[in-house]
Amino acid sequence: MVQRRTRLGFASCLGAGAVLVSAACGGSTVTGVPEAAGTTPSAPAATSPSGSESTAPSGTTSPSGSTTPSSTTGSAAESALSALTIDPAVFPPAYQAVVLPPQAVAQAAQDLEGVAAGASVEPAGCKPEQPSADPDSSSLVVGTDPVKRATVSVELVRVPDSLDALEGQIEECGTVRTTAGGVTAEVVSELVPPPPIGADDTLAVRRTVSSGGGSTDTVTQSMLSLVGQVDDVRVTATYMSFDDSEPDTATLDLVFREAVQKVKNG
Repeated sequence: MVQRRTRLGFASCLGAGAVLVSAACGGSTVTGVPEAAGTTPSAPAATSPSGSESTAPSGTTSPSGSTTPSSTTGSAAESALSALTIDPAVFPPAYQAVVLPPQAVAQAAQDLEGVAAGASVEPAGCKPEQPSADPDSSSLVVGTDPVKRATVSVELVRVPDSLDALEGQIEECGTVRTTAGGVTAEVVSELVPPPPIGADDTLAVRRTVSSGGGSTDTVTQSMLSLVGQVDDVRVTATYMSFDDSEPDTATLDLVFREAVQKVKNG
């Protein structure tokens, strides 16, 4: 397989409010109210003019109590991402896993991109797109191992393009530097063989991020990401730590396969 090296910027542990980074740096669990995978906020029952509750529309009722039209096909393209998200119980006991609430997903997704919110980027065209405000455009489960100060995350996001486009973007952005809060950072990434799995397409990227230096301590961040795509849903499982130890590939492979399979099942 062709291997490519990329440099991206990252503000590391010094970026205030970073969701995944703060969890790994401090060894604490991700903040936010845990949500069970596949659930959506409950809406109040509709009331008829006479004061009685109206009857719910016909369809199939999910375990969370929401009603799905009986005409759905179950494909990934037609399912809500909340229904396709793996359950935190899939993670091994060492990982304290939660489904992030929608308002926390955007910040965490930027941590995974390696570019801090508000950072300046060179070249400017290599700055990742801002996450959509649509709550069904992405979902994220994060498992934290407080002993190893590491996280394993599984992100689902709807995309308009294929993984070929992502590889092309990596080629165009061979060297990227970012600055946020006076901290400059870069990351060296190498495309590695992905595990065989029944997705439309897959790739894997290993990254080593270095930031700080000068008057501040240098922080080294290591990531290994497995990426797969089914229809318009991109699945990214990432192991993130703050040392050069070997990643927990057994857990990473487990959650990645479970996530891809659940998306395939719709």
